Amino acid sequence: MATSIPTVPTPANEPVKGYAPGSPERTSLQAELDRQANEVVDIPCVVGGEHVYTGNTVDVTMPCDHGHVLARLHLAGPELVAKAADAAAAAKNEWAALPWEERAGVLLRAAALLAGPHRDAVNAATMLGQAKTCHQAEIDAACELVDFWRFNAKYAEGIYAEQPPISPAGLWNRTDHRPLDGFVFAIAPFNFTSIALNLPTAPALMGNTVVWKPSNTSSLACWKLFEVLEEAGFPPGVINMVNGHGADVGDPILERPDLAGIHFTGSTPTFQHLWRSVGNRLDRYRQYPRIVGETGGKDFILAHPSADAEAVAVAITRGAFEYQGQKCSAASRMYLPKSLWPTIRERVREAVDEMKQGDVRDFSNFVAAVIDQRAFEKHSRYLELGHASARCIAGGEADRSVGWFVQPTVFEVDDPKHRLMEEEIFGPIASVFVYDDERWEETLGLVDSTSPYALTGAVFANDRYAVTQAAQALRFAAGNFYVNDKPTGAVVGQQPFGGSRASGTNDKAGSPLNLLRWVSQRTIKENFAPPTDWRYPFLG
Repeated sequence: MATSIPTVPTPANEPVKGYAPGSPERTSLQAELDRQANEVVDIPCVVGGEHVYTGNTVDVTMPCDHGHVLARLHLAGPELVAKAADAAAAAKNEWAALPWEERAGVLLRAAALLAGPHRDAVNAATMLGQAKTCHQAEIDAACELVDFWRFNAKYAEGIYAEQPPISPAGLWNRTDHRPLDGFVFAIAPFNFTSIALNLPTAPALMGNTVVWKPSNTSSLACWKLFEVLEEAGFPPGVINMVNGHGADVGDPILERPDLAGIHFTGSTPTFQHLWRSVGNRLDRYRQYPRIVGETGGKDFILAHPSADAEAVAVAITRGAFEYQGQKCSAASRMYLPKSLWPTIRERVREAVDEMKQGDVRDFSNFVAAVIDQRAFEKHSRYLELGHASARCIAGGEADRSVGWFVQPTVFEVDDPKHRLMEEEIFGPIASVFVYDDERWEETLGLVDSTSPYALTGAVFANDRYAVTQAAQALRFAAGNFYVNDKPTGAVVGQQPFGGSRASGTNDKAGSPLNLLRWVSQRTIKENFAPPTDWRYPFLG
């Protein structure tokens, strides 16, 4: 064993490849897309290092071509879920005892494998299985996940170095940053491959073992990345992958006394159900489970009359419609001054008319399909609501004949409390409320009070007083707040991500704050010269 005090290499954000026509990366990715589109993969559960093909399968299909099967996903039953929790328990002591730098080394190797030889495979799987364009896949499945792994390793170094500043003569005070007393249950969303893998690997880095449930609809990319983790050297049982529908996996896990934490990204109702379920079982757990969740959003763009109308229009177009609005940070409700609305309206309408929509394998498409039939039907109902009770500025149609295609859509509403302004839609449907310029302060109150969520938001203004006023008035309306920029695109190491209110616990993925939730400190005091007389001097 090395006797040095190790230092993790200083991380930097992974460069984003451009995939311009004729570029080597584009040619390579297109070849991998063709290869994966012409195979059907069997995706197992992985328990204690064993690949388990249960035979109980569901098809994983392309959102852009819902008749095209990409994979057969093998689902876990209650017995296999129990075995996964047992495997996590069995692997815990050895993994926790491994020096932290060795655990970090596994993540750093995984980052190198993803940034290099596995990049195309993971990006292609994300594109085909989750309907992301090459750019959206690149910034998510490749760059952001590489950043999570590299930066988290460095953050862990800082946490373990955090020690009491004072040890008086004859004493030595130390802090033992222990993993949690049990296993962590990680529940992943469909929309971000990077988040799906950060959910299990962040607790694992800090010495925890994990039962991980990926989303069925993102399972192809998750499986490709689990293979990366295996190649990087994660020991059997440290991360156990169990596929299945939510309750089939979650209910047995929540009954386990050794459940020590939940790392979740997904819908607000599901997270609230999990929290209530844990609360109802508090007397059964070995320790109070740590509950960390990032949930929904109804993210805003607010423009002041001094704003640059062209910049606001671009922020709406990108912020609302990239990845079909299926980002928890996507711009969904806009508050625009009457003086700027005509210009913004025309620029947004022109952009929507110009942008192409279709299969992600056509690199000229800006938007693709929504994730599945359930999402398509939900968004279709909101389109019907908008057509019946608002003015359609752009888009407004949907087509399910080949894929789950919902047009980028903008509605203008007269009521700032309209359902389109309040409810999370999680699709390419944005709503605009136009306010009188002199009602800026009143509009600040509307932004803060209309939605139960508080994830992301943006203010556009060239008047610095207005920026400052908005930042103060909306201090609790967004965990990630943007000035003259769209409310999407948080970068690890630059803008740690998370919101409060109904948007989650705000534990800031991509920062040390998240990793701190996966350790439980023990204070150690060692006395080199303990007293041998019970009497204090004042007694003399």
